[in-house]
Amino acid sequence: MEKLSDLEKQRYLKLERIKARGIDPYPPRVRRTHTAAEAISEFEAGKSAGEISLAGRLMSVRVMGKSTFAHIEDGSGRIQIYLRQDSLGEEAYEFFKRDFDIGDFIGVTGELFRTRTGEITLQVNSFKMLAKSLHPLPEKWHGLKDVETRYRQRYLDLIANKEVREIFVIRARIVTALRRFLDERGFLEVETPVLQPIYGGAAARPFVTYHNVLDQELYLRISDELYLKRLIIGGYERVYEIGKDFRNEGVSHKHNPEFTQLEFYQAYADYNDVMEMAEEMISYVAQEVLGTTRITYQGSEIDLSPPWRRLSLREAIKEESGIDYEEYPDAQSLYQAIKAIGGDVEPKENRGKLIDTLLSNYVEPKLIQPTFLIDYPVEISPLAKRKPGHPDTVERFEGFVGGMEICNAFTELNDPLDQKERFLAQRRAYAAGDQEAHQMDTDWLTALSYGMPPTGGFGMGIDRLTMLLTDQVSIREVILFPHLRTK
Repeated sequence: MEKLSDLEKQRYLKLERIKARGIDPYPPRVRRTHTAAEAISEFEAGKSAGEISLAGRLMSVRVMGKSTFAHIEDGSGRIQIYLRQDSLGEEAYEFFKRDFDIGDFIGVTGELFRTRTGEITLQVNSFKMLAKSLHPLPEKWHGLKDVETRYRQRYLDLIANKEVREIFVIRARIVTALRRFLDERGFLEVETPVLQPIYGGAAARPFVTYHNVLDQELYLRISDELYLKRLIIGGYERVYEIGKDFRNEGVSHKHNPEFTQLEFYQAYADYNDVMEMAEEMISYVAQEVLGTTRITYQGSEIDLSPPWRRLSLREAIKEESGIDYEEYPDAQSLYQAIKAIGGDVEPKENRGKLIDTLLSNYVEPKLIQPTFLIDYPVEISPLAKRKPGHPDTVERFEGFVGGMEICNAFTELNDPLDQKERFLAQRRAYAAGDQEAHQMDTDWLTALSYGMPPTGGFGMGIDRLTMLLTDQVSIREVILFPHLRTK
């Protein structure tokens, strides 16, 4: 058992005293007639009359002899309470002074009034212990800054930092706005398997698990794509899913192994249609959530309103690095070209990975204003349709804002024979050491062989969109419980 501090020992003693009085320090219920915000609003409107009951966490206590001012906080905000020995009686008042601490939950009943300083306050006629806090809040609970503590004990972070609570309110509103946008356009929200016999739909290493009864190895999904496209084959024309995906990759300010993604697929659409829809959707969400499409991200003023700039990937990389990757048809020649400009690359990477490295290192950090990079090499896009007249290029785009990628989309590959050849190429890449190469999915090939109409698909990380709209540079700031190393 962990060693208790002197303050914690005092709280345990208080807990025992409360129990000795015959009082349950953790009662099963409380009567609450108003939230703090409702009480203040009604009083200001002149509607509050008579006795009301509030409940919340004690956040400050200021004892002045036979009277005490304190603040309690609930989910709606804070309100001041006022306790007087004359009205409560000496025994009850001493009980509050002696055995209640900051951090305890309390229920109070009384009437509202305004103090001489103008603060709306509840004069307490009676009170009740609702939950005894056995650990003191951090010494600087009103400004908890230690990042390690904030992430490991998010509940303390939420208690201490109002602005952190607001981030997750905004996140919830973002998801609501995305759903509204898609629902109003005739999309059907669906759920597809999280545990999959074959992982696919993205370039990533999976988490592996095991089903004992079926004696079968399964994978946590890295994407929803192939199951959502099965639904397009099945006859649904517009589907979407908002759910968890899992990628067994490094942790960084932009990556968490468990993250939330929106994917949608629309029959009879291509990547141009999806591009227009993406810029419209993201600007719509910003307007709904923030009341504006003009935001500030890490000091940069950004306008999310359509139309966004469109630029080919080849042109963007050439502009920023000086390398035209189409002049280097194999991995070795492209590797040498990157080394010649001082690039940091692995010699065993395939050509597609090298192009992706050029994008990440030279282009992405400079894409502050909303930009779509379009037309990607087929090597790094095994599920996208080839661009007519350009067999080495696919109809794919990625959306960038604030120097980071926030969405990925393409005209979906619906030719089962081409898809099989792409899978075989990915299998060769995997055998050559590419741990993120796409797996052969014969069931998907069977489904595709029944025919899928021309389709546009889209994927976007909810976490990164939240980072953008709340001006956060780390993904851990927008995930309530981010993954951390074992302490």
